[in-house]
Amino acid sequence: MKNRMNSTKYKIAMRRLSKCLFLFIVIALSSGYALAQCDTIANICAKNMARQFLSDGQEYRALLLNSDETAEFHSTFYGGTTYRVVACSGMGDGNLVFSVFDSDRNLLFTNSDYKNAPYWDFKVNSTLDCIIEARLGGENQGSGCAVVLIGFKQ
Repeated sequence: MKNRMNSTKYKIAMRRLSKCLFLFIVIALSSGYALAQCDTIANICAKNMARQFLSDGQEYRALLLNSDETAEFHSTFYGGTTYRVVACSGMGDGNLVFSVFDSDRNLLFTNSDYKNAPYWDFKVNSTLDCIIEARLGGENQGSGCAVVLIGFKQ
């Protein structure tokens, strides 16, 4: 009788282990797909970075699971410099709504006022810490990768 109970406990433990292993594999594969999706979108997004702008070397990325989520990125813009902020999600332009705020959350720009334009060029007179918010918009109603790139004029 005792041997039969140990055998049952062993089978239950193995089922749980199998389920956990299966779940781990699914999550790992999903993460790999999401990263590959972000890489593709970042490459598409980089096409909106004109030659006269040099990338700051960062790729700001976030996986947004629904249209209610907002990604938040922080950046410092230095006085006397002209910048370009490029924002993309999906394979075309206009799928990401982005807004730029100062550190007090005063709105400086939102592309929703410009048909979700994929980039914004601006000059900063004095150094400014900013918050960039991005959310899915346009044709993107499901999940997606939000990519923001920042470049400065050479």
